[in-house]
This record gives sequence, structure tokens and C-alpha cells, in this order.
Amino acid sequence: MKIKRYICKKITNRAHKMVFEIRISNIFSIKEEISIDFRAATIRSANSRALKDNIATFNGSELLKTIVVYGANASGKSNIIKAIRFCNAMVFESHNHNENSVYNFQPFKFNGYSDKPSSYFIHFEIEGIEYEYSFTMNRTKILTESLHYYPNGKITKIFTRDENAGSAKKEKYSFGKIISRPFDVAENTSEKTLYISRASQMDREVAKEIFKFFHDTFILNYVGFGVSAIEKICQDNNKNLIEALKIADSDIIDVKIKVLKKPGKNIHADLNNLTIKVEDVIQEHLQIKTYHKNAPEIPFDFFTEESQGTVKMFFIMLTLLDVVKSNKILLIDEIEESLHPMIVQYIFNLFKAGKGAQLLCTTHDTNFLDLKKFRKDQIFFCNKKGDGSTDLYSLYDYSDFRDTMNLENAYLQGRFNAIPIIIDSPNYLKGLLYDE
Repeated sequence: MKIKRYICKKITNRAHKMVFEIRISNIFSIKEEISIDFRAATIRSANSRALKDNIATFNGSELLKTIVVYGANASGKSNIIKAIRFCNAMVFESHNHNENSVYNFQPFKFNGYSDKPSSYFIHFEIEGIEYEYSFTMNRTKILTESLHYYPNGKITKIFTRDENAGSAKKEKYSFGKIISRPFDVAENTSEKTLYISRASQMDREVAKEIFKFFHDTFILNYVGFGVSAIEKICQDNNKNLIEALKIADSDIIDVKIKVLKKPGKNIHADLNNLTIKVEDVIQEHLQIKTYHKNAPEIPFDFFTEESQGTVKMFFIMLTLLDVVKSNKILLIDEIEESLHPMIVQYIFNLFKAGKGAQLLCTTHDTNFLDLKKFRKDQIFFCNKKGDGSTDLYSLYDYSDFRDTMNLENAYLQGRFNAIPIIIDSPNYLKGLLYDE
């Protein structure tokens, strides 16, 4: 049922870094390869034509700014986000691995897949040049790795690696012409380490560009920021930040930040599990005062006198403003978690207003299943197959689903197989409760 999309042309706008496609296999509940395709399909419906702000256009090529993934609980939505986070983090962490390291992931556990390689592939663009990077691994070592690019619209090898090709580095590695003294890096790259990670540490230019893309451009969550970064972002976006905070039912009219003490390393706010743990770490280094419209001359201490919801929204907006203004990519699992639907809609609108920032998120909120808000190729469904593995497919794959149909109702009725199976008849529930 899959429909092949057209291949993107070479992007020449040098202001953007964007993702074209991600493919994953045999990681967590993902068994067979799944694809998250940001390349916009050719859709000529009136609804799609009206959603021109949902795509970024460069020289005739179109990439989606946002993708939303729907599915039942335990279908594997979170595992898709988790797998991408893990594989991206491998790029900027694997040089730290030692001979006893075991990678923090599990391959698919059934059908003999625990003994098979796991794989990651990403097609992306930096400074107008497309790259394709991939690696395979098991839990204890890298098996293969490759990097290609399109300097003139034609695919060109930067390097390939196959740890099973022989015992010598010259048997395992093959290089193009772009990396200087490539075998010096190879000699210092163990089976535990990605070559691109080691090459970046050894000051090879293209490797540093790739490393920086994964570390600085591909944002893996609503992360905390270092003290200096918070100060800079607030100075650059103060008006935008205040406007955004108003959406959280706040009457804040101004925010002032003062650095009290420079930290030795970045301080991070923990936004996991709906908690914010910033008081003990950031308060030592930052003084944040807020001012309200009812008494604009009276300062409020941000961490002790504002609500946790306002504090959470503050850090979310710091990330969002930085991501959208800097054309970065953001991954969020369950984007609606603890946020009002209007705030989630505001987040989507931020990306629509941006030039090239991208968002990949999961959600249960069916309010956004609306073809006047999203194109068919922006909506993905996640389903658990009979063997327990995760399947991922797009609404665009359903060629018989017309724009005039009610998408939300179709989804809730099980049209796309991505909803929980619930038996809730009165007799069944009485028997469950009272053993009747």
C-alpha cells in the first residue's frame, strides 16, 4: 500500500539544516524498517494548496515542517522517538565508550531479531549540501557505517566501514577524498565508536559539521539550557517570550534576567514526568524577575512565586523560540502532555511561521486530525502488529481517503487500525468488577 514519493532536488539555500528522511530497524519494538519521510508528497487538493505554510520550499523542492504520529498506547510511538534520540546521541557520545560499554538499547526481542543487526539511516542537509549517514550495530559494537554527500547533485562517498570485511583497518574502511588523513582516525576508532564521532574529536572538518548537526541542531526534547544561553535567548526574544507566556494564562508583561554566578558547566532543567527541578541548580546562577500588569513595578521571584505551569511554559518557549528562529529540528513525545490544546496549536503555528524549523511529535489529541490544519503526508499512524512489532504508515498511503471525509471520526472508528481495542459493554464491565 506504500506509495513512492518523488526525490527531492538539491537544496541550495545555505541558511537551513533540514531532515529529508529517517529510517530505523530492529530497535526497541521496531522490527522491520520504518520510514519517517519529511519529503512532501505531490498533493493537489484544495486543502493542501491552502496549507502552503506547512512546507518549506527551496528551488522547487518541498519538505514538511511538522509530522504528527498517532497510535494506541503501547503501539510503539514513544519507541520511535526514543530510537531516534538514542541513535542521534550515539554520534556525539560514542567516542566516550570503552571496551566494556554496552549500548543502552534493546533490539526487537522476538523471532530471533535479538541476534540481528539494528540500523539507522538519516538523509539531511547542511549548508545547502545533502548528506546520507547510516550505521548498523548490535548491543556491543558498531558493525557498519557510511557517509555520502551530494556536492554537485550526484552521490559521492565520504567513507564506508564494514567491521566484518577483514582484520586490518584498510580492509574495513574505504574513503573518498574529503577527509584528510582518514586512516589516522580509523586507527583510533574502536569497534565501540562511530568513526564520525572520533573524526570530529580529531578535528576533521566534515565530521565536525555532522557532529554539530546532531548535537546542536537536532534537539531531542524540551531540554534545559545553560545559564548563558538562557540569558542570550531572553535578550534576543524577550518580546516573543512575553507574548508566549501570556498564552499560559499569565499576566506577565516583562521578564528580567540577571546572571549571579557563572557555572562551570551547563545547567539543565528537568522537564520529564511533568516536574521542573530548577530551584536548586539555576537559582544559584540566575535571578529571574517577572512583572505583572496589575502591579508592573512589583517584581516577582520567578522560581518561587510563579506557578509550576508558568515555569514549565517558560522553558518550553525558550526551546521553541530557539528551534524555530535557528531552523533546528525538534523531537517531542506526546506533545499535548500537560498543555492546553490551544497551546499545542500555538506550537504548530510557530513552526508554520518559521522558515525551515521542523518538528516530529507523537500525540493522542484528535483535535489536530483535520485536513484543514495538516496535509495527508504530515499525519502518520503507529500500530502494533500481531507479533508485537511497531508498524508506521502515513495517511498519504490511503489513496482512497478523500479530503472531504471526517478524519477524526474515521480514526476513532478504527479506519487506520491505530486505536486501542476496548471492550466496554455494561455486561462485560460488571463481570470484570463483580465476578458475575
